[in-house]
Amino acid sequence: MSNLLLIGVHQPGTTVLHRLPVGVKMAGLAAYSLSVVLVRSATWSWVFLALALLAALVGRVRLRTLARAARSVLLVALVVSALQWWLYGLPKAVETFVDLLALALAAVVLTATTAVNAILDAIVRWLGPLRRFGAQPERVALTFSLALQAIPGTLALALETRDAARARGLGRHPRAFLTPFVVRVVARAHETGDALQARGLGD
Repeated sequence: MSNLLLIGVHQPGTTVLHRLPVGVKMAGLAAYSLSVVLVRSATWSWVFLALALLAALVGRVRLRTLARAARSVLLVALVVSALQWWLYGLPKAVETFVDLLALALAAVVLTATTAVNAILDAIVRWLGPLRRFGAQPERVALTFSLALQAIPGTLALALETRDAARARGLGRHPRAFLTPFVVRVVARAHETGDALQARGLGD
């Protein structure tokens, strides 16, 4: 599964992106992601991908890390794009594929130039004032951490499910992939929930 990790790839450095405050980088990623989702244009999809690659260049993210991220998201992007192709045509499929790739690379740039612990500490710090209203910043940070860790796990399940379908000679049938994939993802979510509840974190 190590070749699927989109997190935990922090690369210490002194670039502009490394020196930027965590809040600025997270706000930038949020604005970037929102723009990718809201702007429906094939041309702009390539612009967003170019911006992600430019950020990777500025942050001096290793090419190997970017290639690993692209390979990891490739299967999910292909499945989603195939569905878009079937429903809306090839241009929409290409746009969706490029958008997903751009989002994945942008997320890698963030984790490559910012330690995950720094991100979680920032979340706890930002939500600190909400304690008086009953909020629990530590749990929010835990949720964010689990969401990040779920990315490589979900991609691993996707690859395993695809290989299993191919082994049965069903690699070209979407239902042979999607049905067991969804079942395994739900089962993994239940396992995580049970583990958290066993540690007193499920309430």
